[in-house]
Parts: sequence; C-alpha cells; structure tokens
Amino acid sequence: MDSLTIMGIILLAAGFILAGIEMVLPGFSIPGIAGIICLVAGVFVLADTVTEGILITIAVLAVLGILLAAALLLFSKGFLHSPLVLEEEQTRTEGYLSSSDLEYLLGKQGKARTDLRPAGVVQIDEVNFDVLSEGDYISAGSEVKIIKVEGSKLIVRNISE
Repeated sequence: MDSLTIMGIILLAAGFILAGIEMVLPGFSIPGIAGIICLVAGVFVLADTVTEGILITIAVLAVLGILLAAALLLFSKGFLHSPLVLEEEQTRTEGYLSSSDLEYLLGKQGKARTDLRPAGVVQIDEVNFDVLSEGDYISAGSEVKIIKVEGSKLIVRNISE
C-alpha cells in the first residue's frame, strides 16, 4: 500500500468516528463538519476514477446508514443516554401544570393586559394567561371573568360594564 491509500483510509476512519460522535451529540457542530470534510477528502484521495469515487461514496453512505441505525438502536434500548430526550419528570408538586389543569381558573376574575379582539392576555393572580373573549371586543384594563375552559383555551367575559 502506498502512502496515499493509507492516508485515504485514515481520513475515512476519522470521518466515520467524527460522524459517530455527531450522531450522539445534538446539533450540527465541529465533529459533524470535520467528519464530512474527512469523508469527502478520503473519497477523493482513494478514488482513481469517477466510477471508483461513486462506488466508494455508496459504501461510505452505507456505513453511515449502519452507524445511524446502530445509534438509534442503542438510544431506543437505553444503552446510550440521549441528549434529546427529557428524563426529568415535571410533576405538580414541583409547580408544573398541564393544560388540562386549567379548570381551577373557572370563575376567577382578572384584568385585561391587552385588547381582546377576541384573543389577548389577561392577568389573573399576578399570572398572565392567553385568553379568548366571548367574541366581543374588550379593551385593555377591563375587568374580565373566566366563564369557560376548553382544554387549554380560556374564554372570558367583560364584567367591568
């Protein structure tokens, strides 16, 4: 083997290693860019003809596909920690509320922070909520009351008149 072939193999190996690192870390950063550069350079160094370059590129893409499948398998089985998956629980005792927990606001009163035409913001107990009026225009500063909760939608009525 001559030195160009060895250098091409080293570039491909480095490219695969960097691509594997990029598959484990979120985002498109230095390992991904460097891996692409190494893989392209490795193909150019190893290929003597266009046909060889195409075949090497197909082989590189196949190996990258196998690497991706392996990474996804390891993430799904829990052998690798996925930086993209939230593992902490967001419980009510820690102050987190889901959209279905808005029933407690039914009947509460607050002040319109923005004009409601029909959507806007209302402040209730020092907390801002996105709301919808019953269909009427309600000016900012008006007192409103929550009359209906539909999932995450809060429907309000003007009570300052």
